[in-house]
Amino acid sequence: MINNKNIVVVLPAYNAEKTLEKTWKELPPEVDEVVLVDDCSPDSTAVLAQKLGITTVIHETNRGYGGNQKTCYRTALDRGADIVVMVHPDYQYTPRLVTAMAAMIAYGEFDAVLASRILGTGALKGGMPLYKYVANRFLTFVENILLGEKLSEYHTGYRAFSRELLEKLPLDANSDDFVFDNQMIAQMVWFGFRVGELSCPTKYFEEASSINFRRSVIYGLGVLWTALQFRLNKWGIGDRPMFKDKE
Repeated sequence: MINNKNIVVVLPAYNAEKTLEKTWKELPPEVDEVVLVDDCSPDSTAVLAQKLGITTVIHETNRGYGGNQKTCYRTALDRGADIVVMVHPDYQYTPRLVTAMAAMIAYGEFDAVLASRILGTGALKGGMPLYKYVANRFLTFVENILLGEKLSEYHTGYRAFSRELLEKLPLDANSDDFVFDNQMIAQMVWFGFRVGELSCPTKYFEEASSINFRRSVIYGLGVLWTALQFRLNKWGIGDRPMFKDKE
């Protein structure tokens, strides 16, 4: 708990058995509860999570990365979270930054915080493939123009959100695939939430989850389409569900 705000960490998991315990052990003491959503993993991720005492939700069918997050946020809010921090259980991002990210929201400075791999020199040093780094920089440049923002990165999977933000955003209108992350940032900007960033080291290794080149291309095209839809909506061209208030 920070400033009387209940902190819940959510772990969207798929085949995370090898790295889950390492991630869980590094979560700071300010975390009030940990929720893992297992997206029908063929390994023993869910069994290990339950053994560790983590609140565990199991999808009977694979719903995709975005579908997993939708369950994560719904569950965290149902369990009384004031601040929700998403941490990938593949140990690519250090869980030790949860306190700093949550505090930026708990003390009213931001509504959401993104842990950026680009601020500082962490991305390439941590092993990010060069083609992914170049694509990250290009996509971020285009998105900043179309969304009218100045973020260093739109593609991190390490994020913190206020309860108010999660209750406001029409997340069910978003994709169940990887582009969900990007759609969510576009929504945060659209609805006027304050988005902060902090520098985060990252690690690329065999057990860390990473999408292949083909899926990366599909993701990149989805990112560009999301940013374009945002700009068209701003110009009054179209009425897209992801930018409409919940009914």
